[in-house]
Formats: sequence, C-alpha cells, structure tokens
Amino acid sequence: MPRADIWAAIHRERAALADELAELTPDQWATRSLCGQWTVEEVVAHLTAAASTGRWRWIRSMAGARFDADLHNQRRMLEYRGAGPDETLARFRAVVTNTTAPSGHTPAWLGEVVVHGQDIRRPLGLFATPELTAVTEVARFFAERDFTVAGRTVRAGFHLVATDGPFDIGTGPEVRGSTLALVMTMAGRTDYCDDLTGPGVPALRSRSAG
Repeated sequence: MPRADIWAAIHRERAALADELAELTPDQWATRSLCGQWTVEEVVAHLTAAASTGRWRWIRSMAGARFDADLHNQRRMLEYRGAGPDETLARFRAVVTNTTAPSGHTPAWLGEVVVHGQDIRRPLGLFATPELTAVTEVARFFAERDFTVAGRTVRAGFHLVATDGPFDIGTGPEVRGSTLALVMTMAGRTDYCDDLTGPGVPALRSRSAG
C-alpha cells in the first residue's frame, strides 16, 4: 500500500474505534485489555500518545527512560490519560487524523491501531474488525521484521496461511486462520491461537507466549 493509503487506513481505524468507545460503560472502560496489565482506558491513552509522539520526542523520552520501552510507554500513557474516560476519549478523538509517528515505518503504526483495537474489543465482546486490506498490510510487515512486535521471530519455521485473504508466508508446519488472528498471534496475543487450525498451532502458541 502507498504511504498515503496507509495513513488513510490508520485514520479510518482510529475513527471507527473512537465511535465504539463512545458507547462504553464505566465498567467497560476499566476492563483489563489483552495488552499486559493495561485497562481499556490505558490502551486508549497509549494510542493517543503514539499518535502524538514524533521522532525527536520519542528519542528524548526513551533516553529519559534509559531505553526501557515499558517505562517509556507507561510514562507517555499516563501523560495522555484523562481525568476520566470522557476526557481520555476526547484526547484520542483529537489525534484521529494525526500523521505523527516516531519513525517512517508507516505499516507499524497501522499495526498499532489494529492490534490495540483488538486488545480492547476482544475482552469486551465487540465484534467489529479492521479492513482486510489494512490487516494484510500489517501481516506482511510483522512477518518480515521484529520491530514493534517480534513478528518475524514468532512466525519463523511455520507456514502461515490466511483463510480470508492473500497472506501466505513461510515453510514448516501449517497454521491457518483469518489474517487478523495471524496478526494478533504474531503480536503475542495467544488468545487468538484459539481461532487458528493446523498442526503448527501448539508450537506457534508456545512461541507467541514466549
């Protein structure tokens, strides 16, 4: 996908997620997401931080955290979290069309909203899914490198086959499933292994959890 199309997809996915978030109850905002210990509200604040942090600010923040990515992310999440869900959502809506990012790896920032969107939706039982073209772009990016997630390491030695699109990569024990389930598994979300089939699933689950 051309960079302009990727940014357009990022903006659509952010806007769609923001509309879903507007319907959440206070208890849902406090639900634990699939992203570590973070709640839904904390993941949304993290997405706002990611859409607000350019290269030099990211470098300064990482240096201040002694290049501890978890500490950097926690500090920036707290910076962009509001006094409550309404303010947190308003801050997220304000960056929906931003094109700010720590690097020029645009598919990674599409992956940011695709993965974290599902981190929120899955625990809440929400069934909206990102556009297949967007998810396929993320799948290809994750499979080829270890950048924001260890996608290349996770999928090495497996044949991943999307059942709903063109994504097909690797050799080894086969794993089949939706492009989204494969993306989420490469991103370390083992819950999505339940959506996969094939002889490679048990080993891939172990690798993803590792």
